[in-house]
Amino acid sequence: MRNPLVPIVVGVCLTVGLGGGLYGASQLLTSPLSPTPTQSAAPVCPHVAPVTVGTIIVPAGPIAGYCQDRLVNAAHIINAARSFGIGTHTQAIGVMTAMGESGLRDLSYGDAAGVDSRGLFQQRANGAWGSLTDRMDPYISATNFFAALVRIPNWKTLTPTGAAHAVQANQDPNFYTPYWDGAQAIVSALSK
Repeated sequence: MRNPLVPIVVGVCLTVGLGGGLYGASQLLTSPLSPTPTQSAAPVCPHVAPVTVGTIIVPAGPIAGYCQDRLVNAAHIINAARSFGIGTHTQAIGVMTAMGESGLRDLSYGDAAGVDSRGLFQQRANGAWGSLTDRMDPYISATNFFAALVRIPNWKTLTPTGAAHAVQANQDPNFYTPYWDGAQAIVSALSK
């Protein structure tokens, strides 16, 4: 004899199982891919050997919530700034900007504000930032960021977020402010 509760129990299990899976997937898709300034839990970084980027030794991390894969990009930004003779304060402005724009990831996609934006700085395909290859190269994109920054009158007197905004023209001129402390921590740690 067939138990009449089996279809109900199976239906509930499938609904809970699929719902849990969908919930888990939705959390994965909506969770930030980079630490936000308000996240308190440090990520667990993979145990990897330090790597050298230029003269910078990049540890496994975390530093300011970022692991080595993203810290390598910060090292490229620092090296690009150094090629201009730019000190640690302005190096941190570059790192802060990339933290806000991409979470220190070399993104191959844009967003609603710039569907053609790419790279660490989400630079647009408007000719000002070089080719797609340039925009996807962490060192070259950072070099282009600093080249634009030093052309701004009085760039040395701007606040960190003001300097970033002057280059990036973000809709919110204070967008980068929450990333400042983390950027300073990264530059300090990678400059030792």
